[in-house]
Amino acid sequence: MTLPAQMRVGSVEVVLALAAFAVVAFRARAVPSGAEERARQLLVMDVLERGRMRRVEAYTPVIVGRAVEADLLVLDPLVSRRHASLEQEGDAIFVTDLQSSNGTFLNGHRIRESIELRRGDQIEIGAARITLVDVHSWK
Repeated sequence: MTLPAQMRVGSVEVVLALAAFAVVAFRARAVPSGAEERARQLLVMDVLERGRMRRVEAYTPVIVGRAVEADLLVLDPLVSRRHASLEQEGDAIFVTDLQSSNGTFLNGHRIRESIELRRGDQIEIGAARITLVDVHSWK
């Protein structure tokens, strides 16, 4: 069965329109807006991992872990795929262990509940050390 040229062109146009819609829909979801945009905070962190220091900036909420999907990737076998989260509540930032196998430590003490972070605090996850350097508003 052969299709007329008009139907084939029409099919290509429909596929392209659907692809364009998908791209626009993804971008709309990926970029926060309105109240959500104002609520997010930019965290500036120094990460010491395997003897190397790196500066990381990430917007809240931040998932720390070994999974590729983590916002802050830590490549250490002692780190769970989704190990800990850094979230904002009002103007404060809290660290929470996500039921990791080896625990999350704040300034040398294992945390069992969400604990507020302050500039200079050190989070220990596996062999990695994450220091909160600064917190900035979204805008």
